[in-house]
Amino acid sequence: MKIAIGADHAGFALKNEIAEWLREKGHYVLDLGTDSPDPVDYPDFARAVGKAVIARKVKKGIVVCGSGVGACIAANKMRAVRAGVCHDTYSARQGVEHDDVNVLCLGSRIIGSELAKEVIAAFITAQFSPLERHERRLKKILAIETAGE
Repeated sequence: MKIAIGADHAGFALKNEIAEWLREKGHYVLDLGTDSPDPVDYPDFARAVGKAVIARKVKKGIVVCGSGVGACIAANKMRAVRAGVCHDTYSARQGVEHDDVNVLCLGSRIIGSELAKEVIAAFITAQFSPLERHERRLKKILAIETAGE
């Protein structure tokens, strides 16, 4: 799978570990930075990952910041990005299956690397469920997005 990954300075080390792990698993990883632990702003990297997902350069995206929250807020400002902060496998899987989440946000100060890998595995293997209720709810989300509310 093609996956974009980005992080601010707080997520730099975890991003690098995740990217290497994903490559070892045979995935193509588009690393969009940051490239050092020097302070940077998480919205820049959430935007870069979101743009890669929207342009269909990748199937899914991952953004890592200190808590995951700021990156999630920034990513969700972009049309067609459905980002979720997930620090457990259930939320990561269900977020994709029920809500068509396409960007996973992680907090490097919240989650350890081994659990992060399990969460990512659940995220990238999950598929959106075609059940009517999920389709109906996603259409409502898209309508809100289009209305700019």
